[in-house]
Amino acid sequence: MKATVTNFSGGLLIEVEGRRGWAPGVDIDAVFTASDPLGYVDDLLRTATPEGPPPGQQGLAPIGSQEVWAAGVTYLRSRVARVAESRDAGGATFYDLVYDAERPELFFKATPHRVVGDGGTVRIRADSTWNVPEPELVLAVSPDGRIIGCTVGNDMSSRSIEGENPLYLPQAKVYSACAGIGPHLVVTDALPEAPTAIRMEIRRSGDTAFTGSTTVSQIRRPLDSLVDWLLADNEFPHGVYLMTGTGIVPPDDFTLDHGDEIRIEIDGIGMLVNHVA
Repeated sequence: MKATVTNFSGGLLIEVEGRRGWAPGVDIDAVFTASDPLGYVDDLLRTATPEGPPPGQQGLAPIGSQEVWAAGVTYLRSRVARVAESRDAGGATFYDLVYDAERPELFFKATPHRVVGDGGTVRIRADSTWNVPEPELVLAVSPDGRIIGCTVGNDMSSRSIEGENPLYLPQAKVYSACAGIGPHLVVTDALPEAPTAIRMEIRRSGDTAFTGSTTVSQIRRPLDSLVDWLLADNEFPHGVYLMTGTGIVPPDDFTLDHGDEIRIEIDGIGMLVNHVA
């Protein structure tokens, strides 16, 4: 069984196996911290209002008090891109080493106020000349370390800043509106299977400027292993989101521009649409 939870300013819209209901006054934190998230959402639906959200409710990213973290260089395509962009700075070896190392690359990505939802506007840095979205499967992890679901993620990245020096990674990754998550949280006890497709299309002035795809099978590391490393000597009292890396990288001559539209879709989860400013 799986449940789809869509976040609004005044509550949650819940869908489970064709049943749909509005749960006012409930937030995403309650789902993350429930002892049985699927059972909790199903119970909410039993007492929910059958109609959708009332007029005036603002759609939000499916995030409450959670931090967003990310794993890097988990796909071969990502390793190739990181090595290429950092070669002149002498940082290429680091990415080669981390791809094969036991310990993954994990980094802090965003606080909730830096995250936008479906239809929201992500940003490219004013001091960067080369910017790309990174489409990613995002895991929802409970405070006790269980993977309780997943969503679609957009890890906005400045390749010019990261490529200049790997130590600039936080500046390349963490800034206002640097991440998109949504359109909803899929609460499930089954991880996406290896053939699950991840697709991205970037549209510019109504035309397709880039398109690419990959599958979950191309992630080199087991998903539960990434979570174990994230939780090592770390605590997330409200749960946490973990982006699992990207296997779709636009060509080196491509950079995002103001007004672009980014569409990221993962089979069985949904499509996240962001606009660029």
